[in-house]
Amino acid sequence: MVQICIVLPTYNERENILRLIPKIEEVCQKNNLSNFIVIVDDNSPDGTGQLADQLAEQYGNIKVLHRPRKSGIGSAYKEGFRIALDEFGARVIFEMDADLSHNPEFIPGFIRKLAEGYDVVVGSRYIPGGGIEGWSFYRRLVSSGANFLARLLVGIKIHDVTSGYRAFKADLLRSINYQSVKSEGYAFQIEMIYLCQKAGFKVGEEPIIFIDRKIGRSKLNRKEVVRFAGATFRLLLTRLKNVLS
Repeated sequence: MVQICIVLPTYNERENILRLIPKIEEVCQKNNLSNFIVIVDDNSPDGTGQLADQLAEQYGNIKVLHRPRKSGIGSAYKEGFRIALDEFGARVIFEMDADLSHNPEFIPGFIRKLAEGYDVVVGSRYIPGGGIEGWSFYRRLVSSGANFLARLLVGIKIHDVTSGYRAFKADLLRSINYQSVKSEGYAFQIEMIYLCQKAGFKVGEEPIIFIDRKIGRSKLNRKEVVRFAGATFRLLLTRLKNVLS
């Protein structure tokens, strides 16, 4: 039985986690996966943290980390990774959005891909079998452009650099210095994959269908775009420095 831990950063996702957690539990039970869930809540005004505590009591395999303020998705994942590794001893650690954009039904596909020898698997919207539902032309354009630039400038070899649906082998996370990643948002995702690739780990992709959130507001804004561009430029400079040295 594979022991997995799913890390869910939350901010105003009360209605979504109420639907997501039972789906995760159902998929894991059906596929003989021993699972833990870490919910990292940034003091959500809508009561997400309080509901998470109730779900933790109901299911018994959920840990809720309450943070005093909105501190960013990157630091939330780092906190979640630490708990997954040190407290739960999970063999596979998942990143997943809490807004139902990432269907838990894809979890077994990630596990199979890891079993093929990959160290980290990224859920991809841009390979055969993948796709996006509910996005505007602008959102598609921004996402496609960001992925193109990251692959071109930073040398990332996967098709979906900004995807936040990922599965890491525990040995990988223990080997790379993920706590050194200072980026937030989509920039965190590109820097993590850059670290994995630079360290020589095998990165794979699993097709997913991304479904835009039905409840709540998207976290994508101009600040995220600027932050991603800054991280891409910084990693480009690092790449050039390594090549020249």
